[in-house]
Amino acid sequence: MQLRNSLSIMLLLAVIGIFYRGSGANTVRGDAVPDSAVTLEQLCSGKAHIVDLTYALNDQNAYWPAPNYEPFRLKTIATLEQNGVLSKALSCPEHLGTHLDAPNHFEKNQPSVDQILPANFFAAGVVIDIAMQVSANADHQATVKDLTDWEERHGPIPTGAVVLLHTGWGEFWKNFARYKNQDVMGKLHFPGYSPDAARWLIKERQVKGIGLDTLSMDPGLSKDFQVHHIVNSAGRFGLENVAQLDKLPPRGFHLVIAPMKIESGSGGPTRIFAILPQRDPQK
Repeated sequence: MQLRNSLSIMLLLAVIGIFYRGSGANTVRGDAVPDSAVTLEQLCSGKAHIVDLTYALNDQNAYWPAPNYEPFRLKTIATLEQNGVLSKALSCPEHLGTHLDAPNHFEKNQPSVDQILPANFFAAGVVIDIAMQVSANADHQATVKDLTDWEERHGPIPTGAVVLLHTGWGEFWKNFARYKNQDVMGKLHFPGYSPDAARWLIKERQVKGIGLDTLSMDPGLSKDFQVHHIVNSAGRFGLENVAQLDKLPPRGFHLVIAPMKIESGSGGPTRIFAILPQRDPQK
């Protein structure tokens, strides 16, 4: 009995360790004191509050408006009536809907999506809300001041966190034309991170990744994709088209990030869960 209890404790500590620290190559430290604690029992019994930050895949999903990019397609290849089983085939670009940009997306000699260590997919989450600035300027780029102002109100961003930018752009998700906001000259207009903000998050807070509720980490007007280069060259990942960020508090939750494991892939559709300490009584 003592041996079984000891093994159970060791297993629990190992799982908790996945959330708060990494090990080995391409692992980002996450040794800050956690904002909240959720036990495995609470999570598995439904006592924790889970917010799904993922849009369902369908042929209306936003995708990057460039040559060779195509909409999501789902084709039925077997039916219960004719084959006794329901089965479908899907096709889509890696970078469509809620998805992850792997470090090799913009940089050579960086991990592909299947090479990212699992420990980096578990992290404390932070939401930086810049919806007010975006309502006044669709091309707003989150600045270092936006980040430090947030810290003055909510405390330091935890080391090894994943930072999510709430711009309010999810309001337009179901209208692709409005979501990409392309003008008559073909220029896209939507918010993103500034290069300085991306550098600051990586250097000063050692984030595991960054994300937001738009088509790109870079603002729509970007031509050189500096933010992608900064994030990917540091071995970090990006999350784009993240849903329901308005349902999250500024901090005090954890993220579970589960991209499709595509061998040599530059990214892929991704399921993202935010885990909060207790169920929202209004849900």
